[in-house]
Amino acid sequence: MVRFFLVFLIALGATRPATAQSAPTKAAPITIAAAADLKYVLDSLVTIYNRQHPQARATVVYGSSGKFYEQLSHGAPFDLFFSADSYYPRRLQQAGLTAGAPQLYALGRLVLWSAKLDPSAKGMTTLLDPQVKRVAIANPAHAPYGKKAEETLRHYKLYDQVKPRLVLGENIGQTAQYAATGAADAGIIAYSLALSPVLRRAGNFYLIPTTAHTPLQQSFVVLKRASGNAAAATFAAFMASPTARQALKKYGFGL
Repeated sequence: MVRFFLVFLIALGATRPATAQSAPTKAAPITIAAAADLKYVLDSLVTIYNRQHPQARATVVYGSSGKFYEQLSHGAPFDLFFSADSYYPRRLQQAGLTAGAPQLYALGRLVLWSAKLDPSAKGMTTLLDPQVKRVAIANPAHAPYGKKAEETLRHYKLYDQVKPRLVLGENIGQTAQYAATGAADAGIIAYSLALSPVLRRAGNFYLIPTTAHTPLQQSFVVLKRASGNAAAATFAAFMASPTARQALKKYGFGL
């Protein structure tokens, strides 16, 4: 059985030296809320960042973008928010809860993944196979990948046939878990998760064309609580570095 751990605590840090002309900016610990599709790529980037900035600490929590939005709207103590879309960061900015404008960091991709069948042979019509009795997607009510999965099913005119068999994950990580452990026979999941070492060994996938849904533009934002925090600013800048972009590309994100 493949098990996913969607909440990881990771130590990392950042400091910025004071100058004679200005007061020092403190690099206080930061807490990052991140969409579950970022689990593997952000884990690797945080490890690199931690080595480069050993004197501060950060905690990364993975989950649903929509759930995080609700929590942040009610004052949840996060410093940066990496969403699986751009809608939720914009809403937070409009509400005056951010330290600046959202920054687009990647374009997400979806795949049809299965441990039982090989979707690469028949594409989305794999879902019509009699062996596919349950299909996992993230909950469209609060998960951006779930919304795009529903768009994809409608694009291929499969939604009405598949709807009675849908199993909804709380986030895209749990959705992948359902597909990998047999709780579902197939799942529409993030490309970034399908490229993880565990899922690459456990099953097969079909890369869904970007024309099957509206673009999945993913943004992050520094939250108001982190205003003046050197660690938050440095981590935000790190996400635009060649190292970060290379890692995002490795895990299937468009740049």
